[in-house]
Amino acid sequence: MDRVIEFVSNHYLLVACFVALWVLFFMLEATRGGKSLSPQAATNMVNQQEALIIDVRPADEFRAGHIAGSRNIPSDQIGDHLSELESYREKPLIFTCDTGSQASQAGRQLLAKGFKQVYRIQGGVAAWRNDNLPVVKT
Repeated sequence: MDRVIEFVSNHYLLVACFVALWVLFFMLEATRGGKSLSPQAATNMVNQQEALIIDVRPADEFRAGHIAGSRNIPSDQIGDHLSELESYREKPLIFTCDTGSQASQAGRQLLAKGFKQVYRIQGGVAAWRNDNLPVVKT
């Protein structure tokens, strides 16, 4: 313990930068579009809480392989489909894309419209495939 105190006192700028980056990381995560879920947690939520998975990739990527039971609403069209999603206001909505970045943006839009249970699959469809979970091609 004495060494930690000595390190902090000798390298206070380095420690201050580390703490600042740590705080910024958590602030960034808090502003992302919904809570992050693993693919397995998303599967459990669909089975137990009747969650809806929304794939925000373009239609051609969706047809090439998507999560079974997911619905395709491209990220640039989320605002146009709010009336359809209104029936899911009290149920969990799980967003996914290729890697998770577009899903965050779509989740932020719905959080701003008052949806409370918004989630995103951490790593997107790529993480889903890496976990050897099935995808459907249409």
